[in-house]
Amino acid sequence: MARRDSPRGALAAVCLLLICGMAAAEPFPFGQELLLDAAPMRPGKRMPILTVEANGDARIDLWCRTVPARVEIADTAMKIEAAPLPEELPAMQGAGQCTPERMQADGDLLIALVQMTGWRREGGAIVLVGATPLRFRPATN
Repeated sequence: MARRDSPRGALAAVCLLLICGMAAAEPFPFGQELLLDAAPMRPGKRMPILTVEANGDARIDLWCRTVPARVEIADTAMKIEAAPLPEELPAMQGAGQCTPERMQADGDLLIALVQMTGWRREGGAIVLVGATPLRFRPATN
C-alpha cells in the first residue's frame, strides 16, 4: 500500500513546491512611488522617485528635474527608455536648490537608469540591476 501512495505523495510535494514558488515571486510594485535609497543632497530636500504604471508609463523625479519614461518589465527583466532631461527647472524649486552638483547628479542618475537590465526584491526594497545597481524603497507617505 505504501508503494501505491508514493507517486501521489511525490506529485503532491511537487505541486506544493510549485505553488510556494509562485507565491514567493512577487510582481513589480506598479503604481507605487519608489524612493531612491541614498543620502539626501543638500541644500534641497527632494529625493529621486521612480513611479511605474502597469501600462509602462513612468515618471522619474530626479534630484532637480522630472522626466517621463516608458518601462518594459517581463518577469525580472527591465528596460527603461527616458525622455531627455528638460532644460527648464520645475517651478516649485526654490532659489539655490538646484546646485551644479545636483544638476550633474540628474544626468548621472538618468544614465544609470536607462542602463538597467533587470530588477529584484531584497527584503522590502526593489533593486534595479545594471552596471550600477540602484536600490529603491516604497514611499511611506
